Amino acid sequence: MKLNELRDNEGATHRKKRVARGPGSGKGKTAGRGIKGQKSRSGVAIKGYEGGQMPLYQRLPKRGFNNPNAKTYAVVNLGLIQKFIDAGKIDVKADITEDALVASGLVRRKKDGIRVLAKGDFTAKANITVTGASKGAVEAVKKAGGALTVTTPAAAE
Repeated sequence: MKLNELRDNEGATHRKKRVARGPGSGKGKTAGRGIKGQKSRSGVAIKGYEGGQMPLYQRLPKRGFNNPNAKTYAVVNLGLIQKFIDAGKIDVKADITEDALVASGLVRRKKDGIRVLAKGDFTAKANITVTGASKGAVEAVKKAGGALTVTTPAAAE
């Protein structure tokens, strides 16, 4: 078999039905839209319209609050940092900063900062500097003989 002999299986593809192309096509004149009415016209978007009645999405109560000033952090677990250290993607001798985590590929982007959580085992003696960290993560790094420095004040810890 050659490249120019490749074909789809018989019946796998169908030709697009061309509407409004004369009576012989079987979809001529009204093109399958019926006669008159809003749906037979072009440029119709009726999804949220209920014939003058208040639409459902407006009748339901609104709940909650979206804080426009909320910070979003890139979250990293200690177990993952340890995995990257074992794989040699992160150098323990140098300080592990947010830029180092991004450069290693562990975090795609910093967002408003990187927050470290305590999930997983951490055994490396490393100095980590990040925007935020859980208490458990700070203790786990200390226990391993390293130091975890948080650059922002721990307001909501």
